Amino acid sequence: MHLYSFFNSSTSYRVRIALAIKGINVDYHGVDLRTGAHREQRFKAQNPAGGVPLLIDEQGNALGQSLAIIDYLEALHPDPPLLPAEPLLRARVLELANLIACDMHPLNNLRVRNYLANELALSEVQQQNWIKHWTASGLTAAETLLQRHGMGDYCFGDAPTLADCCLVPQVANAIRTNCSLESYPRIVAVYQHCQQQPAFQRAAPKQQPDYR
Repeated sequence: MHLYSFFNSSTSYRVRIALAIKGINVDYHGVDLRTGAHREQRFKAQNPAGGVPLLIDEQGNALGQSLAIIDYLEALHPDPPLLPAEPLLRARVLELANLIACDMHPLNNLRVRNYLANELALSEVQQQNWIKHWTASGLTAAETLLQRHGMGDYCFGDAPTLADCCLVPQVANAIRTNCSLESYPRIVAVYQHCQQQPAFQRAAPKQQPDYR
């Protein structure tokens, strides 16, 4: 398998965590979002959305979108599972994962931030206020869900799930953009626990070949 990734992309980070947890080896290809490599025609021919991650399997099938990629990996390599078998717990995991992937991440990703800066000409302070507002909104909701339904060292138990794959990169983004985590003790506890685990360490931005 081939993974096209950018070291600081939280969506790529999700997939790297899932790959590491499942022990799946891939050939890594760095795609520098800062230079616009993801907008090149040869890349968009494989991923029309023009983003990372992009997974190409042994048969040459190309898949974009992190949650679709992780679902595909889950089907091919079901052990260890990232989605619980029990229906309600599975739904809880998906609830948190989708809160992060659908509600939080799109509002603060690089495309949006570039548009705020270049098209709307927002100042640096205005851009930071935007990031902090939507980060706080999403993390507050995630903290509430974890306080109500979370358990164990991870989001939902004593083994990592898709929820952890999504949460850890989003917290890393919050730290990188100087967003306060003081109001989210459960999130911080999960994040700190994950940082001690080998799979999460291998998936970290600083461990990627294109890190600089």
